[in-house]
Amino acid sequence: MVTKSGTYQRKEKRPPKPLDPRRLNDLALHYVARFATSAAKLEDYLRRKLRERGWDGEDDPDLAGLVGKFVAAGYIDDEAYARAKSGALLRRGFGNRRIGQALSAAGIAEEIRTEVRAGEAAERRAALALAAKRRFGPFGGAELDRTARDKQIAAMLRAGHSFDTARALVTAGDVKAAQDWAGSDEGDDE
Repeated sequence: MVTKSGTYQRKEKRPPKPLDPRRLNDLALHYVARFATSAAKLEDYLRRKLRERGWDGEDDPDLAGLVGKFVAAGYIDDEAYARAKSGALLRRGFGNRRIGQALSAAGIAEEIRTEVRAGEAAERRAALALAAKRRFGPFGGAELDRTARDKQIAAMLRAGHSFDTARALVTAGDVKAAQDWAGSDEGDDE
């Protein structure tokens, strides 16, 4: 808003209205329409919104019931979310350990995390993708000294790969040897 003197004056922000059952449902519906999510992530989001805006209902909000309603309606599917998230992280080059941590943080149950765990062939291809993307080992072109090799192995460990996997890729003689080790011809995932 412009005042008579020609300066801008900001409007005061009104505090958001406290949530009631209808607004809480609308907020949850908008969230699941916009983002792929798990039941636990939706519940955490709704708890945060309740802390920020307050509650204007008669009884305490039934977040578990609301989330359960969305699961029953098929708006939330933890297994599908876990498969999609796992696949995306594998394509980015992350290993099973790191993927498990991400799924655990999203509130995915242990049974589902175990079910969507990548097989050895898929994990090797993920390690190869990370090495190629980050120019580790034979993908870097130059001969590595011990310090550089150790840093590359440490980066692969942080990405969730085992020590043996990281060492095999970083110390591979050439790109062809790394690809052969990883079975990059799209072998079996089990």
